[in-house]
Amino acid sequence: MAKKAPRRTAERILETTLELFNRFGEPNVSTTLISAELSISPGNLYYHYPAKEELVTALFNRYEQALHELLGAAPGVHDVEDAWFFMHTLFELVWEYRFLYRDLNHLLSNNRRLETHIKDALLHKTTAFRTVLDSLAYEGALQITVSEREATATHMVVMLTWWLSYEYVRDPRHALEPESAEKSLLRGAKHVLSLVLPFAVAEHKGHLGALLMAY
Repeated sequence: MAKKAPRRTAERILETTLELFNRFGEPNVSTTLISAELSISPGNLYYHYPAKEELVTALFNRYEQALHELLGAAPGVHDVEDAWFFMHTLFELVWEYRFLYRDLNHLLSNNRRLETHIKDALLHKTTAFRTVLDSLAYEGALQITVSEREATATHMVVMLTWWLSYEYVRDPRHALEPESAEKSLLRGAKHVLSLVLPFAVAEHKGHLGALLMAY
């Protein structure tokens, strides 16, 4: 059996950096800690990523690409089951890159490149949520006006973007640990989708309510 090719050092660095950022928070992780965790020299790390900011940017680029692909599925949401799956998948991505959400204000103040990209990500999320609401309304699952749609899409983005910060404030010692992932994701998806419940028509409101109650 052919041996698998070893992962490139640059790939290993990013994977380890993401794990450390998620666990301890980006401000608390130094390049020295990253190189020690990988058992490589600081010089080897700097060869691939000359500054910590470049590690942040590389990870954000990965997140941004995954987010773009996921949000592109918004037009395929036709019922409340689709909406639940879409939201849960989105929260899984948030959890995978949770340091971006927990440390967002700090990152923006230290990485000027992220400013425009974060704004673009917020706009893309808002557009995707409007698309979901439009699709559900078209399919007869929602009765929602244009102004209600705009406000609800914005509320959904705000809750999605700052949900993990809320979880962290509630329980700083455990909220962002891996063992808390499932409950945190389900709570977040449930509360974001709850914003849609007041606009659901009777038949779909019961179904959506049952989905929310189950979690």
